[in-house]
Amino acid sequence: MEYRQLGTSGLKVPALSFGAGTFGGRGPLFSAWGTAGVDEARRMVDLSLEHGVTLFDTADVYSDGASEEVLGAALKGRRDRVLISTKAALPTGEGPYDAGVSRSRLIASVDDALRRLDTDHIDLFQLHAYDASTPVEEVLATLDDLVRAGKVRYTGVSNYAGWQLMKGLAEAEKHGRPRFAAHQVYYSLAGRDYEWELMPLAKEEGVGAVVWSPLGWGRLTGKIRRGQPLPADSRLHRTAQFGPPIEDEHLYRVMDALDEVAEETGKAVPQIAINWLLRRPTVSTVLIGARNEEQLTQNLGAIGWELTPDQVARLDAASETKAPYPYYPYRTQDGFRQLNPPVV
Repeated sequence: MEYRQLGTSGLKVPALSFGAGTFGGRGPLFSAWGTAGVDEARRMVDLSLEHGVTLFDTADVYSDGASEEVLGAALKGRRDRVLISTKAALPTGEGPYDAGVSRSRLIASVDDALRRLDTDHIDLFQLHAYDASTPVEEVLATLDDLVRAGKVRYTGVSNYAGWQLMKGLAEAEKHGRPRFAAHQVYYSLAGRDYEWELMPLAKEEGVGAVVWSPLGWGRLTGKIRRGQPLPADSRLHRTAQFGPPIEDEHLYRVMDALDEVAEETGKAVPQIAINWLLRRPTVSTVLIGARNEEQLTQNLGAIGWELTPDQVARLDAASETKAPYPYYPYRTQDGFRQLNPPVV
């Protein structure tokens, strides 16, 4: 396993990390992701550790907290060998204090997560969404207190816009608060919006990308093809409306390129899609999820080899989309590119 710095922080993370959204199986969305209980989760943790995967990511909203509970039980007896990442901010109930990142909510969320995970600290605690109703200084002061109390080691965010992330970083620098080390983002061959603004910001400010859904919300598994119906067992029948959108023709174009490279390399389509991500700027780690040990074993095969420059170029071309204003001039026009060269 390759280990990388999480942004410019001192924390080293594996290039591949395990996303525990498949643990627990509660609710219409997360039951479609996976239903692993403690025994199956423990076997997948065993397999992950055998391959050097030491970071396990979850969130309070995953299966109404059951994901954290199952992960904590699966890690019992080997907490000192792993890093745990979890998230809070999204609604977990209907009450006025069941959403957001106010001081009271953050303190309660961390304490609840520590209890469910059966641990005394969280290695990486991330704000799952931007909360416009809470002043950023209140958020950062609370995170600072949690770090000083030893309950949280590093902090990050997820699903932030560029200005939201930059506002937090600027306020942290101004007041001497812990900086966000990570940004958990959607990034895949099926969706490269991360590159327009968030990637240049991450490079400039030293924020490491923790990539979620590297297979495009289940679309890059190799089961979807032009002119063929969606497989009956695809989770997309139940979850497509929750995930990032993609036009059919764009997906088919990406799949054509993936199939071509798969034939050349002898690798599975998901392995190629993940390997492509591992070479992108600012990517610290890619979260791989799995409903079972077979899927996990396949995804673990995404490392230990490299695509050729020609294969990368063809995947780039097939997955390219035109950036919106104000980003497209900097990617397509020489004068703009000269002043501000693109990161990729």
